[in-house]
Order: sequence, then C-alpha cells, then structure tokens
Amino acid sequence: MEKFKGMTGFRKKRWALPALLVLVLLLAGQSRAFAAFWNLSGDIAVHDPSIIKEGNSWYTFSTGPGIQVLKSDNGSSWYRVPQIFLSKPSWWASAVPGQSGLDVWAPDVEQYNGKVWLYYSISTFGSNRSAIGLASATSIGAGQWKDEGLVLQTTTANNYNAIDPNLVIDASGNPWLAFGSFWSGLKIVKLDKNTMKPTGSISSIAARPNNGGAIEAPSIVYRNGYYYLFASIDSCCQGVNSTYKMVYGRSTSITGPYVDKNGVSMLNGGGTILDSGNVKWKGPGGQDVYNGNVIARHAYDADDNGNPKLLINDLLWDSSGWPTY
Repeated sequence: MEKFKGMTGFRKKRWALPALLVLVLLLAGQSRAFAAFWNLSGDIAVHDPSIIKEGNSWYTFSTGPGIQVLKSDNGSSWYRVPQIFLSKPSWWASAVPGQSGLDVWAPDVEQYNGKVWLYYSISTFGSNRSAIGLASATSIGAGQWKDEGLVLQTTTANNYNAIDPNLVIDASGNPWLAFGSFWSGLKIVKLDKNTMKPTGSISSIAARPNNGGAIEAPSIVYRNGYYYLFASIDSCCQGVNSTYKMVYGRSTSITGPYVDKNGVSMLNGGGTILDSGNVKWKGPGGQDVYNGNVIARHAYDADDNGNPKLLINDLLWDSSGWPTY
C-alpha cells in the first residue's frame, strides 16, 4: 500500500492480531478509492476509446481501421479482436468523398432496448465534411453487426462537425445523440426509439468561442437529478506535445445549460478540469463514461514515444455531486 510507505516503523511494530485485522477490514472498505487507477496490461493501444461490459467481458472500441476492438476477461489484461468493418459500406464514399479507406473515428458503443448500438464517425482531419454512421448487433460477443447507415452529416455549409458521437439515455429512458468537434461546439439531438436516428432540432450544449472552438468528444451521464457533460478541450493527436484536457459541467436538463463548478456556462467556454495529464501521461482525452462509475480515455505515453494508450479509472463523486478520481 503506497499510503504507508512514509510511516516510520510500520513494518517493525508488533500489532496485535485483532488490531491488524480491524485495519485490514477498514482498508478493504476503501479499496476502490485506493485502487481507482486500473492497472492495465497487454495490448492497450487506443485512441478515442468507448468502454462497455457484456457478461463477464470488457470491450473497448476505438479509432482505427474498420473500428478497432480490444477485449478483456478481467478488466486488466487486454487483447485485440477482429475489427468491425472489413469492407467499406457503400454510403461512405458519397457522404465523405475524401475519407480514406477504412479509417473510422471515435466510436461509441452502448446497450439500449435489447440491442447494442455502435455509433462512429468518418471525416478527414481539419474538415467538417463529416458523417456519423450506425451499426447494431444483438450482442457484442455474437458479432454479426448490421450496417444501419447514415445518422447525420455535415458539410462546409454547416457551422458544426458531425463527429465524436455519444448515445445518451435520459432519465425517462429516451435516446439522444451528443456529438461535435470544434467549429460552434458540441450539439445534442433526440433520437427516434425505433430507428435510433435524429428526430427534432439540434441543440448546442458547449462551445469555446474564445479558444478557437477547441472542444470535442462529448460524453454525458445522468446521475441524481443532473446530466453531467464530459468533454475534451485543446489539441489532440500530437503525441507528447498534445495539450488535450478533460473538463466537465452539469445541468438539470439534457439540453442544458451546462455549467461548471464555478457556475460558468459551457456555452461560454466553461468547464472544470478533471484531468490535464502528468509527467508520464500527456494530453488525456477522448473520454467515455460507463455506468456512471467508470471512465476510460486515451493519453500519450511519454515513456513510449508518445504512443496513445488506454487509461481506465473508477469514477468517483464528491459530497456535492461533482466527479473526481
């Protein structure tokens, strides 16, 4: 236990067995807090991860050829399994003519209404000629993904960008899709329960008008009367020079307004920093919150040439209802 390294004579004390047992039991009750950072091994190379548990297995879907998939039987040791798309759906070429091969970005996988839904985006770097697509399956383990086609798209005529999708289920059980990157920021739109595609108008939920629009990757979770919006700000994809950071805010309505701990609206550049990285892990972001108590993201490993890797933590909540880890 790292907590006790500085305690003088800890190993030398002759503790009575009952007292030691009490200490062990007390620490066991706090083990999730002490072990909030998951120790991962195996193949953990990811960018923009989305995490989910099915049965006893964990899966992480991420950016890469055909949508990359990692699997773990215990949440710690990870290995790569076959990608989702082996060939390009026919509609990709017309939606995003410049899209390269099987390059797919920022997938989001969620269970809803008896199925597994996999939203993803195709685009080209720095462009908002983009599209969000959808695939479905009865289960991840069974595979047999069905192409559900185009969900929504943007062109240079739009002031927002159709990438980084996140399926959100509201307090009443209705599905919504949050999405967006740069331009005028993050958006959300209600989905039809049958088609899982947009119905109604698009609402703005976060922006950074004074910071070059540098906000993306929304992930929304509902907890105790609040919707919590997690997002990534600043610049990704530059290895150890990445300035990515994770921020959050909350709202009593799924469409906002979302405010940070200081009461600043996320539409006006607000957002409390959750993680800005450290000496080893640079530019954390592309986050996904699962079940309200697990958060996954990528960060660039300064000890391994800045390669992006999977990080997972228990997501904790303070007495005021704000997230931490």
